[in-house]
Amino acid sequence: MGGESRVRALFEEFYRRVALDPLIGPVFAAMDPLHARKVAEFVGQVFGGPPRYTDGGGTHTSMIVRHMGRMLTKEQRARWVALLIETADHQGVPDDPEFRAAFVGYLEWGSRLAVMNSAEGVAAPQDEPPMPRWDWGPPGGPWNG
Repeated sequence: MGGESRVRALFEEFYRRVALDPLIGPVFAAMDPLHARKVAEFVGQVFGGPPRYTDGGGTHTSMIVRHMGRMLTKEQRARWVALLIETADHQGVPDDPEFRAAFVGYLEWGSRLAVMNSAEGVAAPQDEPPMPRWDWGPPGGPWNG
C-alpha cells in the first residue's frame, strides 16, 4: 500500500469523510481524536506492518470491546466499507486485483465481525484472542488452475 504513512493518510482522510456521512457519521460522533491513527496502526499490523497497535497497548480484545453494544446495522457496515473503498480510490491505493482482493476481503471480514460483536448480549472474549493476521495470499485468477 506504500507503508505506514500511506495507511495513516488513508484512515485520516477516511474518518474525515465519515464525520460528514449522514448514515455512519452519527456512529462516530464522539470519536476519540486518535481513532484514525489507532485504526491505521491496527490495520497496518494486521497486514504485516510493525506492531504499533499492540506496542501501544492495544489488543484484539480491546478492538472487539470498542464495538460491543453499538448495535451496528448491515446498512452502516456496507456504507463503512464502501466509503473506505472510495477513499482508497481517491488516495491512490493500489488497485491491482490481488491487492484489492486481499484488502477488500479483510474489510468485509472485519466489518462483519464488528456488526456481530455490536449486537445486544454479546459477551467480551474471556481469553485474549490473537491479533488477526491477513496477508496478500497467492496470486489468483482463473488462469492459475
